[in-house]
Amino acid sequence: MNPSILLVDDEPNIVLSLEVLLRGAGYHVRVAPDGEAALQACQDHKPDLIILDVMLPRRDGYDVCRLLREKAAWRSVPIIMLTARGRDEEREKGLAMGADAYITKPFSNRRILEEVEALLDSAWV
Repeated sequence: MNPSILLVDDEPNIVLSLEVLLRGAGYHVRVAPDGEAALQACQDHKPDLIILDVMLPRRDGYDVCRLLREKAAWRSVPIIMLTARGRDEEREKGLAMGADAYITKPFSNRRILEEVEALLDSAWV
């Protein structure tokens, strides 16, 4: 069974490009357009990995990350924060909230795939 990735982003162009990239690499991709939908999607079906934007409607990515890390069932799910916010303080905040990686937009497809593969490999060990 292919690993499941929950992609949480409200920018249609980002969603489309990442869906094509990740599906092409063999991953099952589900999409949530906002923070509340992300939490519900995790409740409905636990993903193997989450790619999470920071600036989201209804609940920002920092809050989603924090809430997921508070729940034992989701604590081990790798989270990649993907955001246009690239300042050191924001990166540190994302990692402090529990993100496993922090990638800024614009991003390289290779970097995304490398992070996804590395985090899934370490989660499956």
